[in-house]
Amino acid sequence: MNPEQPRPDGRQETTIAANESTSAPRSGGGGAAPASSNEEAQQILQALRDELDGLDRTLLKTLRQRLDCCCRIGLHKRDHAIPMMQPQRIGVVQERAAAFAADHGMSPTFLRALYELIITETCRLEDEIIGVPATPA
Repeated sequence: MNPEQPRPDGRQETTIAANESTSAPRSGGGGAAPASSNEEAQQILQALRDELDGLDRTLLKTLRQRLDCCCRIGLHKRDHAIPMMQPQRIGVVQERAAAFAADHGMSPTFLRALYELIITETCRLEDEIIGVPATPA
């Protein structure tokens, strides 16, 4: 895997970050960690959660942009009497997601299922748009 691309499971990066962020060696025993080590671990966890929250905001904003684009596609289909359902296009999108998953160490089943949900919402929106008569320009 490209070192510039983190693994989805984060194992390599977590190991590196843990090794770089703590100066005390880890013992194999099950003893309690010093308070400063626990505090540092909590700070690292919070920083990771903050990063995840930012990624979630980006993901949701991108999903909103995708749905907006699909609405514009629905308007174009309606205005030009193009059928809403285009099964070959759905297949292309799902295959692209599965290929991305395979190339990036992700589950193709997961991305297919995620895109199934996205496509279902897209079809619902297009149905609403196409069902509304076009307004004269």
